[in-house]
Amino acid sequence: MANVVLENLAKIYAEGDTEEVRAVNGINLSVEKGEFLAIVGPSGSGKSTLLNLIGCLDVPTSGHVFIDGVDTQGLNEKELTRIRREKVGFVFQDFNLLPVLNAFENVILPLRYLKVAGHERERRAKEALDLVSLSNRSKSRPSQLSGGERQRVAIARALITNPSLVLADEPTGELDTVNTCRIIEVMRELNDKLNQTFAIVTHDPMVAGYTRRIVTLRDGSVESDLSQQPADLHCDDKPSI
Repeated sequence: MANVVLENLAKIYAEGDTEEVRAVNGINLSVEKGEFLAIVGPSGSGKSTLLNLIGCLDVPTSGHVFIDGVDTQGLNEKELTRIRREKVGFVFQDFNLLPVLNAFENVILPLRYLKVAGHERERRAKEALDLVSLSNRSKSRPSQLSGGERQRVAIARALITNPSLVLADEPTGELDTVNTCRIIEVMRELNDKLNQTFAIVTHDPMVAGYTRRIVTLRDGSVESDLSQQPADLHCDDKPSI
């Protein structure tokens, strides 16, 4: 079964009384379980809008988004929230970590909303931090972590609910070249190890080159959809998973 299926997906915004912007314009796309792909395109091509629609952060004007066979069209907000919490992990450019919480507390937070038992929450948070090689920084707050470390905490938080799909919106936009390589390496190794689907919106050709499939958008439509042999990763001082 495909992890994500998009059918005639469209998102239209009104501009003024008569004009409209087709941010996503009739996209048909299928993403199989365990894929590692990049979504690229010029500014304004609809990349982030598409990611928000896939992740049920926004609702389409028309068309359908299927997540693990479930048609999200017509679901109420409570049902969409359940899909987001149980099926999708999110990684954002600005990390979205709570500054008053340490790394462990930030990672464990999604499980509190799912009402997971305390001992199970702690076990899974420790496991998630270990997956991204940050067990030794669990008590550190975001201000005490480097940019790369903060993004690895964000990845651990995205993984803790065991989602089938991880969506990353410009996850390396705030990082230098070495840390960009490290973060993509972490994601790719987790993709290999856990068989979770990773879809990464990026403007960075280097990041796109590390993925196995590149979907290019232009003016809200798919311009090309190409599989590729990913580039080898050679990161200095790379974290070990």
